[in-house]
Amino acid sequence: MVLRERTNSRASAVRQSAFILLLRLPMDETVKPLRIPPQMSVYADEHGVFHLVQSLVSSLVIDQPEDPISYLISLLQRSSTDVPRVMLLGPPAVGKRTVAKKLSAELRAVHVTTDSLLQDQSELSVQARQHTQQGLPAELLVRLIQRRLNEVDCFNRGWVLEGIPQTRLQALSLQQAGVIPEHVVMLEAPDDVLLERSRGKLVDPLTGDVYHQTFIWPVDDIITQRLEKGRGMSETQQLVELQHFRCEVTGLTSAYQHVLKIINSDQPHADVYQQVLTFVRTRRRFRTPRILLLGPPGSGKSHQATLLSEKYKMVDVCCGQLLRSVAADGSSLGQEIQPYLDDGRPALMNCLYQTPNLRQRTPDKLLLVPDTLALQVLEQRLSQVDCSCRGWILHGFPCDLQQAKSLQESQHQPNRVFFLELTDDVCLERITLRATDPVSGERFHAVTRPAPSSRVQNRLQTRPEDGARTVTHTLNQYRIHTAVLQSVYPDAVHIDADQDPHSVFEALESRLSTD
Repeated sequence: MVLRERTNSRASAVRQSAFILLLRLPMDETVKPLRIPPQMSVYADEHGVFHLVQSLVSSLVIDQPEDPISYLISLLQRSSTDVPRVMLLGPPAVGKRTVAKKLSAELRAVHVTTDSLLQDQSELSVQARQHTQQGLPAELLVRLIQRRLNEVDCFNRGWVLEGIPQTRLQALSLQQAGVIPEHVVMLEAPDDVLLERSRGKLVDPLTGDVYHQTFIWPVDDIITQRLEKGRGMSETQQLVELQHFRCEVTGLTSAYQHVLKIINSDQPHADVYQQVLTFVRTRRRFRTPRILLLGPPGSGKSHQATLLSEKYKMVDVCCGQLLRSVAADGSSLGQEIQPYLDDGRPALMNCLYQTPNLRQRTPDKLLLVPDTLALQVLEQRLSQVDCSCRGWILHGFPCDLQQAKSLQESQHQPNRVFFLELTDDVCLERITLRATDPVSGERFHAVTRPAPSSRVQNRLQTRPEDGARTVTHTLNQYRIHTAVLQSVYPDAVHIDADQDPHSVFEALESRLSTD
Protein backbone atom coordinates (compact mmCIF):
# COMPACT_ATOMS: atom_id res chain seq x y z
CA MET A 1 0.00 0.00 0.00
CA VAL A 2 2.83 2.36 0.88
CA LEU A 3 4.56 1.58 -2.41
CA ARG A 4 1.37 2.28 -4.33
CA GLU A 5 0.83 5.60 -2.56
CA ARG A 6 4.42 6.66 -3.23
CA THR A 7 4.15 5.62 -6.88
CA ASN A 8 0.86 7.45 -7.43
CA SER A 9 2.20 10.51 -5.68
CA ARG A 10 5.35 10.59 -7.80
CA ALA A 11 3.48 9.98 -11.07
CA SER A 12 1.03 12.76 -10.20
CA ALA A 13 3.88 15.12 -9.39
CA VAL A 14 5.58 14.37 -12.68
CA ARG A 15 2.41 15.01 -14.68
CA GLN A 16 1.78 18.34 -12.99
CA SER A 17 5.33 19.66 -12.75
CA ALA A 18 5.45 21.35 -16.15
CA PHE A 19 2.19 23.15 -15.57
CA ILE A 20 3.31 24.35 -12.16
CA LEU A 21 6.59 25.65 -13.55
CA LEU A 22 4.77 27.60 -16.23
CA LEU A 23 2.08 29.09 -14.05
CA ARG A 24 3.86 29.88 -10.78
CA LEU A 25 6.69 32.12 -9.64
CA PRO A 26 8.55 32.02 -6.33
CA MET A 27 6.20 33.69 -3.88
CA ASP A 28 6.67 35.46 -0.58
CA GLU A 29 4.61 37.99 1.30
CA THR A 30 5.42 40.77 -1.17
CA VAL A 31 5.05 38.88 -4.47
CA LYS A 32 1.60 38.87 -6.06
CA PRO A 33 0.28 35.81 -7.92
CA LEU A 34 1.30 35.60 -11.55
CA ARG A 35 -1.45 36.74 -13.92
CA ILE A 36 -1.51 34.71 -17.10
CA PRO A 37 -2.72 36.55 -20.22
CA PRO A 38 -5.25 34.45 -22.17
CA GLN A 39 -3.19 34.56 -25.37
CA MET A 40 -0.44 32.57 -23.60
CA SER A 41 -2.60 29.45 -23.48
CA VAL A 42 -3.61 29.87 -27.11
CA TYR A 43 0.03 30.13 -28.21
CA ALA A 44 1.03 27.19 -26.00
CA ASP A 45 -1.67 24.99 -27.51
CA GLU A 46 -0.81 25.92 -31.09
CA HIS A 47 2.88 25.10 -30.64
CA GLY A 48 2.67 22.23 -28.14
CA VAL A 49 4.57 24.19 -25.49
CA PHE A 50 2.86 22.62 -22.49
CA HIS A 51 3.48 19.10 -23.78
CA LEU A 52 7.09 19.89 -24.67
CA VAL A 53 7.88 21.30 -21.23
CA GLN A 54 5.96 18.51 -19.51
CA SER A 55 7.92 15.90 -21.47
CA LEU A 56 11.27 17.54 -20.69
CA VAL A 57 10.56 18.04 -17.00
CA SER A 58 9.12 14.54 -16.62
CA SER A 59 12.25 12.98 -18.13
CA LEU A 60 14.46 15.23 -16.01
CA VAL A 61 12.70 14.35 -12.75
CA ILE A 62 12.60 10.63 -13.53
CA ASP A 63 16.18 10.18 -14.81
CA GLN A 64 17.81 12.77 -12.51
CA PRO A 65 20.98 13.22 -14.62
CA GLU A 66 24.13 14.70 -13.12
CA ASP A 67 24.25 17.39 -15.82
CA PRO A 68 20.62 18.53 -16.35
CA ILE A 69 21.46 21.12 -19.03
CA SER A 70 23.35 18.69 -21.28
CA TYR A 71 20.65 16.12 -20.72
CA LEU A 72 17.88 18.52 -21.80
CA ILE A 73 19.89 19.56 -24.86
CA SER A 74 20.23 15.92 -25.88
CA LEU A 75 16.47 15.47 -25.45
CA LEU A 76 15.76 18.45 -27.69
CA GLN A 77 18.26 17.28 -30.29
CA ARG A 78 16.76 13.86 -30.78
CA SER A 79 14.26 13.40 -33.59
CA SER A 80 11.17 13.80 -31.45
CA THR A 81 10.09 14.15 -27.83
CA ASP A 82 7.10 12.01 -28.79
CA VAL A 83 8.95 8.69 -29.03
CA PRO A 84 6.59 5.79 -28.35
CA ARG A 85 6.61 4.19 -24.91
CA VAL A 86 4.24 1.24 -25.18
CA MET A 87 3.49 -1.81 -23.06
CA LEU A 88 1.60 -4.68 -24.71
CA LEU A 89 0.10 -7.05 -22.13
CA GLY A 90 -2.22 -10.04 -22.15
CA PRO A 91 -2.54 -13.77 -21.42
CA PRO A 92 -0.52 -16.46 -23.23
CA ALA A 93 -1.51 -17.09 -26.90
CA VAL A 94 -3.49 -13.84 -27.13
CA GLY A 95 -1.26 -12.56 -29.95
CA LYS A 96 1.10 -10.20 -28.15
CA ARG A 97 4.19 -11.25 -30.13
CA THR A 98 2.55 -10.78 -33.53
CA VAL A 99 1.09 -7.39 -32.66
CA ALA A 100 4.26 -6.17 -30.92
CA LYS A 101 6.53 -7.06 -33.88
CA LYS A 102 4.24 -5.35 -36.37
CA LEU A 103 3.73 -2.33 -34.11
CA SER A 104 7.43 -1.78 -33.41
CA ALA A 105 8.16 -1.99 -37.15
CA GLU A 106 5.40 0.53 -37.90
CA LEU A 107 6.57 2.96 -35.22
CA ARG A 108 10.28 2.26 -35.81
CA ALA A 109 10.52 1.56 -32.09
CA VAL A 110 12.63 -1.06 -30.33
CA HIS A 111 10.83 -4.33 -29.62
CA VAL A 112 11.78 -5.48 -26.12
CA THR A 113 10.92 -8.92 -24.74
CA THR A 114 12.04 -10.88 -21.71
CA ASP A 115 14.08 -13.14 -24.03
CA SER A 116 15.85 -10.19 -25.65
CA LEU A 117 16.77 -8.81 -22.22
CA LEU A 118 18.62 -12.04 -21.42
CA GLN A 119 20.56 -12.44 -24.66
CA ASP A 120 23.84 -10.66 -23.90
CA GLN A 121 26.65 -12.04 -21.73
CA SER A 122 26.72 -9.23 -19.16
CA GLU A 123 26.90 -10.13 -15.49
CA LEU A 124 23.36 -8.86 -14.96
CA SER A 125 21.95 -11.04 -17.77
CA VAL A 126 23.85 -14.09 -16.54
CA GLN A 127 22.45 -13.53 -13.07
CA ALA A 128 18.94 -13.12 -14.50
CA ARG A 129 19.14 -16.34 -16.54
CA GLN A 130 19.60 -18.29 -13.33
CA HIS A 131 16.07 -17.30 -12.32
CA THR A 132 14.25 -18.05 -15.58
CA GLN A 133 12.69 -21.27 -14.28
CA GLN A 134 11.34 -19.72 -11.07
CA GLY A 135 10.56 -16.34 -12.58
CA LEU A 136 12.59 -13.13 -12.50
CA PRO A 137 12.48 -11.20 -9.22
CA ALA A 138 10.92 -7.77 -9.70
CA GLU A 139 14.11 -5.95 -8.66
CA LEU A 140 16.23 -7.84 -11.18
CA LEU A 141 13.69 -7.33 -13.98
CA VAL A 142 13.60 -3.60 -13.31
CA ARG A 143 17.40 -3.34 -13.52
CA LEU A 144 17.41 -5.23 -16.84
CA ILE A 145 14.70 -3.01 -18.30
CA GLN A 146 16.28 0.21 -17.06
CA ARG A 147 19.58 -0.76 -18.62
CA ARG A 148 17.97 -1.62 -21.95
CA LEU A 149 15.70 1.43 -22.17
CA ASN A 150 18.61 3.76 -21.41
CA GLU A 151 20.51 2.57 -24.46
CA VAL A 152 20.73 4.94 -27.43
CA ASP A 153 18.28 3.13 -29.73
CA CYS A 154 15.49 3.02 -27.14
CA PHE A 155 16.24 6.58 -26.08
CA ASN A 156 15.98 7.95 -29.62
CA ARG A 157 13.35 5.67 -31.17
CA GLY A 158 11.20 4.63 -28.24
CA TRP A 159 10.19 1.13 -27.20
CA VAL A 160 7.46 -1.50 -27.20
CA LEU A 161 7.61 -3.81 -24.16
CA GLU A 162 5.97 -7.14 -24.93
CA GLY A 163 4.49 -9.04 -21.99
CA ILE A 164 6.24 -6.84 -19.42
CA PRO A 165 5.25 -6.44 -16.62
CA GLN A 166 3.46 -9.66 -15.71
CA THR A 167 2.49 -8.85 -12.12
CA ARG A 168 1.24 -5.88 -10.16
CA LEU A 169 4.43 -5.85 -8.08
CA GLN A 170 6.53 -5.62 -11.24
CA ALA A 171 4.31 -2.80 -12.54
CA LEU A 172 4.66 -0.76 -9.35
CA SER A 173 8.41 -1.43 -9.21
CA LEU A 174 8.80 -0.19 -12.80
CA GLN A 175 6.80 2.94 -12.00
CA GLN A 176 8.89 3.55 -8.91
CA ALA A 177 12.02 3.27 -11.08
CA GLY A 178 10.66 5.81 -13.55
CA VAL A 179 9.66 3.41 -16.37
CA ILE A 180 6.35 5.07 -17.21
CA PRO A 181 4.61 4.18 -20.50
CA GLU A 182 2.44 6.56 -22.49
CA HIS A 183 0.21 3.74 -23.74
CA VAL A 184 -0.65 0.34 -22.27
CA VAL A 185 -2.61 -2.15 -24.38
CA MET A 186 -4.24 -5.15 -22.73
CA LEU A 187 -5.27 -7.84 -25.23
CA GLU A 188 -8.07 -10.11 -24.03
CA ALA A 189 -9.79 -13.26 -25.26
CA PRO A 190 -11.79 -16.14 -23.70
CA ASP A 191 -9.79 -19.06 -22.31
CA ASP A 192 -11.19 -21.56 -24.82
CA VAL A 193 -10.05 -19.36 -27.70
CA LEU A 194 -6.58 -19.03 -26.20
CA LEU A 195 -6.27 -22.78 -25.72
CA GLU A 196 -7.34 -23.40 -29.32
CA ARG A 197 -4.75 -20.90 -30.57
CA SER A 198 -2.05 -22.57 -28.52
CA ARG A 199 -2.90 -26.02 -29.92
CA GLY A 200 -2.83 -24.78 -33.51
CA LYS A 201 0.28 -22.62 -33.22
CA LEU A 202 2.62 -22.59 -36.25
CA VAL A 203 6.00 -20.84 -36.43
CA ASP A 204 8.14 -19.56 -39.30
CA PRO A 205 11.63 -20.91 -38.38
CA LEU A 206 13.38 -18.09 -40.27
CA THR A 207 11.61 -15.09 -38.75
CA GLY A 208 10.04 -16.48 -35.60
CA ASP A 209 6.64 -15.11 -36.69
CA VAL A 210 3.65 -16.96 -35.26
CA TYR A 211 0.75 -18.15 -37.42
CA HIS A 212 -2.40 -20.19 -37.04
CA GLN A 213 -4.47 -21.94 -39.68
CA THR A 214 -7.68 -20.33 -38.40
CA PHE A 215 -6.63 -17.00 -36.89
CA ILE A 216 -3.56 -15.84 -38.84
CA TRP A 217 -2.42 -17.46 -42.08
CA PRO A 218 0.48 -16.16 -44.21
CA VAL A 219 -0.31 -14.68 -47.60
CA ASP A 220 3.00 -15.87 -49.08
CA ASP A 221 2.97 -19.57 -50.13
CA ILE A 222 6.73 -19.80 -49.56
CA ILE A 223 6.22 -18.96 -45.89
CA THR A 224 3.36 -21.44 -45.70
CA GLN A 225 5.58 -24.28 -46.94
CA ARG A 226 8.22 -23.78 -44.26
CA LEU A 227 5.89 -23.41 -41.24
CA GLU A 228 6.56 -25.74 -38.32
CA LYS A 229 4.41 -26.75 -35.42
CA GLY A 230 5.08 -24.38 -32.57
CA ARG A 231 6.84 -25.59 -29.50
CA GLY A 232 5.28 -24.27 -26.39
CA MET A 233 3.66 -25.11 -23.11
CA SER A 234 1.51 -28.15 -22.59
CA GLU A 235 -2.20 -27.57 -22.10
CA THR A 236 -1.77 -28.09 -18.36
CA GLN A 237 0.98 -25.47 -18.24
CA GLN A 238 -1.15 -23.18 -20.37
CA LEU A 239 -4.03 -23.43 -17.91
CA VAL A 240 -1.69 -22.66 -15.01
CA GLU A 241 -0.36 -19.59 -16.82
CA LEU A 242 -3.87 -18.44 -17.67
CA GLN A 243 -4.92 -18.79 -14.04
CA HIS A 244 -1.88 -16.81 -12.96
CA PHE A 245 -2.71 -14.06 -15.46
CA ARG A 246 -6.34 -13.90 -14.31
CA CYS A 247 -5.13 -13.40 -10.74
CA GLU A 248 -2.84 -10.53 -11.76
CA VAL A 249 -4.92 -8.78 -14.42
CA THR A 250 -6.91 -6.61 -12.00
CA GLY A 251 -3.74 -5.30 -10.37
CA LEU A 252 -2.13 -4.61 -13.74
CA THR A 253 -5.12 -2.70 -15.07
CA SER A 254 -5.38 -0.61 -11.90
CA ALA A 255 -1.66 0.24 -12.07
CA TYR A 256 -2.03 1.61 -15.60
CA GLN A 257 -5.68 2.68 -15.62
CA HIS A 258 -4.98 6.22 -16.89
CA VAL A 259 -3.08 5.07 -19.99
CA LEU A 260 -4.79 1.72 -20.59
CA LYS A 261 -6.92 0.37 -23.41
CA ILE A 262 -8.39 -3.13 -23.28
CA ILE A 263 -8.90 -4.65 -26.74
CA ASN A 264 -10.81 -7.81 -27.55
CA SER A 265 -8.41 -10.07 -29.41
CA ASP A 266 -11.11 -12.57 -30.41
CA GLN A 267 -11.61 -10.93 -33.80
CA PRO A 268 -9.67 -10.75 -37.09
CA HIS A 269 -6.01 -9.94 -36.51
CA ALA A 270 -6.12 -6.94 -38.88
CA ASP A 271 -8.94 -5.38 -36.82
CA VAL A 272 -7.07 -5.98 -33.56
CA TYR A 273 -3.89 -4.45 -34.89
CA GLN A 274 -5.70 -1.41 -36.30
CA GLN A 275 -7.30 -0.71 -32.92
CA VAL A 276 -3.92 -0.99 -31.20
CA LEU A 277 -2.23 1.29 -33.73
CA THR A 278 -4.99 3.90 -33.52
CA PHE A 279 -4.75 3.99 -29.73
CA VAL A 280 -0.95 4.20 -29.67
CA ARG A 281 -0.98 7.04 -32.19
CA THR A 282 -3.33 9.00 -29.94
CA ARG A 283 -1.09 11.35 -28.01
CA ARG A 284 -2.23 12.70 -24.69
CA ARG A 285 -1.64 16.41 -24.32
CA PHE A 286 -1.79 18.74 -21.39
CA ARG A 287 -3.57 21.88 -22.37
CA THR A 288 -5.44 24.49 -20.39
CA PRO A 289 -9.02 23.36 -21.01
CA ARG A 290 -11.12 25.81 -23.00
CA ILE A 291 -14.21 23.76 -23.66
CA LEU A 292 -17.32 24.75 -25.58
CA LEU A 293 -20.50 22.72 -25.06
CA LEU A 294 -23.18 23.05 -27.73
CA GLY A 295 -26.50 21.28 -28.03
CA PRO A 296 -30.26 21.72 -28.08
CA PRO A 297 -32.18 22.63 -24.94
CA GLY A 298 -32.60 19.55 -22.78
CA SER A 299 -29.39 17.89 -24.00
CA GLY A 300 -27.77 18.22 -20.56
CA LYS A 301 -25.17 20.93 -21.20
CA SER A 302 -25.50 22.49 -17.74
CA HIS A 303 -25.34 19.14 -15.96
CA GLN A 304 -22.29 17.95 -17.89
CA ALA A 305 -20.56 21.29 -17.38
CA THR A 306 -21.12 20.94 -13.64
CA LEU A 307 -19.69 17.42 -13.59
CA LEU A 308 -16.60 18.42 -15.59
CA SER A 309 -16.07 21.52 -13.49
CA GLU A 310 -16.28 19.59 -10.23
CA LYS A 311 -13.85 16.86 -11.31
CA TYR A 312 -11.27 18.93 -13.20
CA LYS A 313 -11.62 22.22 -11.27
CA MET A 314 -12.21 24.23 -14.45
CA VAL A 315 -14.52 27.25 -14.32
CA ASP A 316 -18.14 26.60 -15.30
CA VAL A 317 -19.23 29.59 -17.42
CA CYS A 318 -22.95 29.58 -18.19
CA CYS A 319 -23.63 32.63 -20.32
CA GLY A 320 -27.18 33.12 -19.05
CA GLN A 321 -26.16 32.96 -15.40
CA LEU A 322 -23.20 35.22 -16.10
CA LEU A 323 -25.42 37.88 -17.65
CA ARG A 324 -27.77 37.78 -14.67
CA SER A 325 -24.85 38.01 -12.26
CA VAL A 326 -23.35 41.03 -14.02
CA ALA A 327 -26.75 42.71 -14.25
CA ALA A 328 -27.15 42.35 -10.49
CA ASP A 329 -23.71 43.61 -9.47
CA GLY A 330 -24.55 47.28 -9.97
CA SER A 331 -21.70 47.97 -12.39
CA SER A 332 -22.10 50.25 -15.39
CA LEU A 333 -22.02 47.20 -17.67
CA GLY A 334 -24.67 45.54 -15.54
CA GLN A 335 -26.89 48.57 -15.82
CA GLU A 336 -26.64 48.34 -19.60
CA ILE A 337 -27.65 44.69 -19.54
CA GLN A 338 -30.48 44.91 -17.02
CA PRO A 339 -33.11 46.41 -19.36
CA TYR A 340 -32.68 43.46 -21.72
CA LEU A 341 -33.36 40.87 -19.08
CA ASP A 342 -36.84 39.54 -18.61
CA ASP A 343 -37.86 41.20 -15.36
CA GLY A 344 -35.75 38.82 -13.32
CA ARG A 345 -36.60 35.67 -15.29
CA PRO A 346 -33.71 33.39 -16.28
CA ALA A 347 -31.59 35.04 -18.93
CA LEU A 348 -31.19 31.84 -20.89
CA MET A 349 -29.41 32.27 -24.16
CA ASN A 350 -32.20 30.46 -25.99
CA CYS A 351 -33.95 33.81 -25.66
CA LEU A 352 -31.70 34.83 -28.53
CA TYR A 353 -33.86 32.62 -30.72
CA GLN A 354 -37.10 34.48 -29.96
CA THR A 355 -38.67 36.24 -32.91
CA PRO A 356 -40.94 39.31 -32.80
CA ASN A 357 -43.96 37.18 -33.77
CA LEU A 358 -43.35 34.75 -30.92
CA ARG A 359 -42.72 37.66 -28.60
CA GLN A 360 -46.18 38.99 -29.37
CA ARG A 361 -47.79 35.62 -28.70
CA THR A 362 -46.09 34.98 -25.35
CA PRO A 363 -46.94 36.83 -22.14
CA ASP A 364 -43.30 37.23 -21.15
CA LYS A 365 -41.19 40.06 -22.42
CA LEU A 366 -38.25 38.09 -23.85
CA LEU A 367 -35.75 40.68 -25.01
CA LEU A 368 -32.46 40.17 -26.79
CA VAL A 369 -29.14 40.94 -25.10
CA PRO A 370 -26.98 42.44 -27.88
CA ASP A 371 -24.04 40.34 -29.00
CA THR A 372 -21.61 43.14 -28.21
CA LEU A 373 -22.68 43.25 -24.57
CA ALA A 374 -22.78 39.47 -24.19
CA LEU A 375 -19.31 39.13 -25.71
CA GLN A 376 -17.94 41.93 -23.54
CA VAL A 377 -19.21 40.17 -20.43
CA LEU A 378 -17.74 36.87 -21.59
CA GLU A 379 -14.33 38.33 -22.40
CA GLN A 380 -14.14 39.96 -18.97
CA ARG A 381 -14.97 36.67 -17.26
CA LEU A 382 -12.69 34.47 -19.36
CA SER A 383 -9.77 36.86 -18.84
CA GLN A 384 -9.83 36.43 -15.06
CA VAL A 385 -7.04 34.52 -13.35
CA ASP A 386 -9.07 31.41 -12.50
CA CYS A 387 -10.08 30.91 -16.13
CA SER A 388 -6.54 31.52 -17.40
CA CYS A 389 -4.95 29.07 -14.97
CA ARG A 390 -7.63 26.42 -14.49
CA GLY A 391 -9.40 26.66 -17.83
CA TRP A 392 -13.11 26.99 -18.52
CA ILE A 393 -16.16 25.26 -19.91
CA LEU A 394 -18.61 27.54 -21.72
CA HIS A 395 -22.24 26.82 -22.58
CA GLY A 396 -25.13 29.06 -23.68
CA PHE A 397 -22.93 30.92 -26.19
CA PRO A 398 -22.52 31.08 -29.18
CA CYS A 399 -25.96 30.46 -30.63
CA ASP A 400 -25.47 31.57 -34.23
CA LEU A 401 -22.83 32.19 -36.87
CA GLN A 402 -22.06 35.79 -35.95
CA GLN A 403 -21.57 34.97 -32.27
CA ALA A 404 -19.32 32.03 -33.16
CA LYS A 405 -17.19 34.21 -35.43
CA SER A 406 -16.93 36.87 -32.73
CA LEU A 407 -15.76 34.28 -30.22
CA GLN A 408 -13.20 32.91 -32.69
CA GLU A 409 -11.84 36.41 -33.32
CA SER A 410 -11.40 37.04 -29.60
CA GLN A 411 -8.52 35.80 -27.43
CA HIS A 412 -10.68 33.00 -26.05
CA GLN A 413 -11.01 30.41 -28.79
CA PRO A 414 -12.05 27.00 -27.43
CA ASN A 415 -9.65 24.09 -27.89
CA ARG A 416 -12.34 21.45 -27.40
CA VAL A 417 -15.83 21.72 -28.90
CA PHE A 418 -18.57 19.18 -28.20
CA PHE A 419 -22.02 18.90 -29.74
CA LEU A 420 -24.44 17.01 -27.51
CA GLU A 421 -26.81 15.32 -29.98
CA LEU A 422 -30.43 14.66 -29.06
CA THR A 423 -33.64 14.30 -31.07
CA ASP A 424 -36.41 16.88 -30.75
CA ASP A 425 -38.82 14.33 -29.28
CA VAL A 426 -36.46 13.50 -26.43
CA CYS A 427 -35.72 17.20 -25.85
CA LEU A 428 -39.44 17.94 -25.58
CA GLU A 429 -39.98 15.06 -23.18
CA ARG A 430 -37.08 16.14 -20.97
CA ILE A 431 -38.13 19.80 -20.77
CA THR A 432 -41.93 19.91 -20.89
CA LEU A 433 -42.34 17.20 -18.23
CA ARG A 434 -40.09 18.83 -15.66
CA ALA A 435 -41.29 21.06 -12.84
CA THR A 436 -39.90 22.68 -9.70
CA ASP A 437 -41.02 22.49 -6.09
CA PRO A 438 -41.19 26.14 -4.91
CA VAL A 439 -40.72 25.04 -1.28
CA SER A 440 -37.58 22.92 -1.55
CA GLY A 441 -36.29 24.23 -4.87
CA GLU A 442 -35.88 20.64 -6.12
CA ARG A 443 -36.63 19.81 -9.75
CA PHE A 444 -38.71 16.76 -10.62
CA HIS A 445 -39.65 15.02 -13.84
CA ALA A 446 -42.92 13.21 -14.54
CA VAL A 447 -41.10 10.17 -15.99
CA THR A 448 -37.51 10.01 -14.74
CA ARG A 449 -37.92 11.58 -11.29
CA PRO A 450 -41.55 11.89 -10.18
CA ALA A 451 -42.52 13.85 -7.09
CA PRO A 452 -42.27 11.77 -3.88
CA SER A 453 -45.86 12.51 -2.78
CA SER A 454 -49.15 13.91 -4.04
CA ARG A 455 -48.66 16.91 -1.76
CA VAL A 456 -45.40 17.82 -3.49
CA GLN A 457 -46.91 17.00 -6.89
CA ASN A 458 -49.78 19.46 -6.35
CA ARG A 459 -47.49 22.38 -5.64
CA LEU A 460 -45.05 21.81 -8.51
CA GLN A 461 -44.60 24.74 -10.90
CA THR A 462 -43.58 24.68 -14.56
CA ARG A 463 -41.56 27.57 -15.96
CA PRO A 464 -43.19 29.45 -18.85
CA GLU A 465 -40.13 28.86 -21.04
CA ASP A 466 -40.62 25.09 -20.58
CA GLY A 467 -43.96 25.13 -22.38
CA ALA A 468 -44.26 22.90 -25.46
CA ARG A 469 -44.79 25.78 -27.91
CA THR A 470 -41.79 27.77 -26.70
CA VAL A 471 -39.53 24.73 -26.58
CA THR A 472 -40.59 23.62 -30.06
CA HIS A 473 -39.80 27.04 -31.49
CA THR A 474 -36.44 27.13 -29.73
CA LEU A 475 -35.57 23.69 -31.08
CA ASN A 476 -36.48 24.76 -34.62
CA GLN A 477 -34.23 27.78 -34.33
CA TYR A 478 -31.42 25.65 -32.91
CA ARG A 479 -31.61 23.27 -35.86
CA ILE A 480 -31.41 26.21 -38.27
CA HIS A 481 -28.25 27.53 -36.64
CA THR A 482 -26.59 24.14 -35.97
CA ALA A 483 -25.35 23.66 -39.54
CA VAL A 484 -23.47 26.96 -39.60
CA LEU A 485 -22.06 26.36 -36.11
CA GLN A 486 -20.69 23.03 -37.31
CA SER A 487 -19.00 24.80 -40.21
CA VAL A 488 -17.21 27.07 -37.73
CA TYR A 489 -16.13 24.06 -35.63
CA PRO A 490 -15.48 21.27 -38.19
CA ASP A 491 -13.30 19.33 -35.72
CA ALA A 492 -15.97 19.28 -33.02
CA VAL A 493 -16.77 15.97 -31.35
CA HIS A 494 -20.38 14.80 -31.52
CA ILE A 495 -21.64 12.99 -28.42
CA ASP A 496 -24.85 10.97 -28.19
CA ALA A 497 -26.72 12.64 -25.33
CA ASP A 498 -29.61 10.15 -25.42
CA GLN A 499 -28.06 7.97 -22.72
CA ASP A 500 -27.60 8.17 -18.99
CA PRO A 501 -25.64 11.23 -17.77
CA HIS A 502 -22.73 9.10 -16.53
CA SER A 503 -22.21 7.58 -19.99
CA VAL A 504 -22.32 11.03 -21.59
CA PHE A 505 -19.79 12.26 -19.05
CA GLU A 506 -17.46 9.34 -19.78
CA ALA A 507 -17.69 10.06 -23.51
CA LEU A 508 -16.78 13.71 -22.92
CA GLU A 509 -14.03 12.86 -20.46
CA SER A 510 -12.35 10.39 -22.81
CA ARG A 511 -11.78 13.14 -25.40
CA LEU A 512 -10.51 15.91 -23.12
CA SER A 513 -6.78 15.15 -23.20
CA THR A 514 -6.25 13.41 -26.52
CA ASP A 515 -5.45 14.73 -29.98
